[in-house]
Amino acid sequence: MEILWVLIALVMLGFVLLPVLRRRRSAVGLVPAGHPDAADPENYGFAREEELDIRMPGPDQDLLDVLDLVQRTQDYRGAKQLLAGTEAEGERRWQRVQAFAGAASLELRQRPGGVGETPGGQWLRVWRAEAPKDAGGAAVHAEFLVQQAWRTATPGTDEFRIIMEEAKAACGEAALLAPGDPIPYIIELSVARGLAYPREDFEQLWLKILDRAPAHMGAHLAALHYWCEKWHGSRDLAYSFAEAAAARAPRGSLLAAMPLFAVFEHLPEVNLVSGFYQSEVVTKAVHGALHAVHSARPDDPMQAHVRHLLVLFLVRGERWAEAMNQLIVIDGHVGALPWTLSADPAAEFAVYRALAVAGYEANGGSPATLPH
Repeated sequence: MEILWVLIALVMLGFVLLPVLRRRRSAVGLVPAGHPDAADPENYGFAREEELDIRMPGPDQDLLDVLDLVQRTQDYRGAKQLLAGTEAEGERRWQRVQAFAGAASLELRQRPGGVGETPGGQWLRVWRAEAPKDAGGAAVHAEFLVQQAWRTATPGTDEFRIIMEEAKAACGEAALLAPGDPIPYIIELSVARGLAYPREDFEQLWLKILDRAPAHMGAHLAALHYWCEKWHGSRDLAYSFAEAAAARAPRGSLLAAMPLFAVFEHLPEVNLVSGFYQSEVVTKAVHGALHAVHSARPDDPMQAHVRHLLVLFLVRGERWAEAMNQLIVIDGHVGALPWTLSADPAAEFAVYRALAVAGYEANGGSPATLPH
């Protein structure tokens, strides 16, 4: 059944994107694989679909090594040590907290535990029991509860509220263990969305984050959800929040890309008008995001998030060469929006990548003309 849904999704995606591929001057011909005229992503050194890593948006070898060790041995100490050595205010620590929590949550879903069976994620329980004053473990536990609520319960139900209230308490405990750490408050942003905090309470929470990490991109993306039309705000409130963040972004900050995320959060579910992606609001947001990634530090861990989203907008806007320039940087990892909204992120990414290659070659591009 899951495969069926993936196939349906790909068919729907085809209906959305085929109009993009029908311009008279740059028509892109989609031909069967193996055909002499077929555009092959592997010619550009891109990873095969089955090799794409869906766990993270970009490389973090230290995290992968520790995750492998923790899950293989069920010993939490490697995770504890890695987080302790990661800058508290930075984006990377927030991503690592999410990754450890997500790994424990996935383990529990795969091995819920039964008679005589140890449930998955036991290493996190042991971590909290053996090191109750460890701020990293407390943060991972709080994020684990948030992910459990969103993955296992329906918003608005008693079950969802109970888990979220437990997550809120865990955020408070984590904050007490590390008063200057923004991460417990960033985790609580998701709780605020799930429990529908009044705006005054949400803004008080947001001020605590701004006091600790005013340019934290991950925090801004989490807060943006609250202000979106589908949650507790509106299109105008979300756009205003994103544009204000971009306007006050320090030099080299990826906050300049926030308007693109606001546009993405308010895309119509099905849009058959390719011109929308060349409209003024989209073009302005895309240009802001392109400027942001060109100005940011090469090692900024949030770059990959922005580049992945740019691929979607650049492909739909028929900006093939610019899409290819993003793909050569991010290819190999697909654990980011928009792909993670799909049941099969790797397949979704591969479709857009193939369209970018086909469009690029239809306009005279080749592996030899693509800068590396």
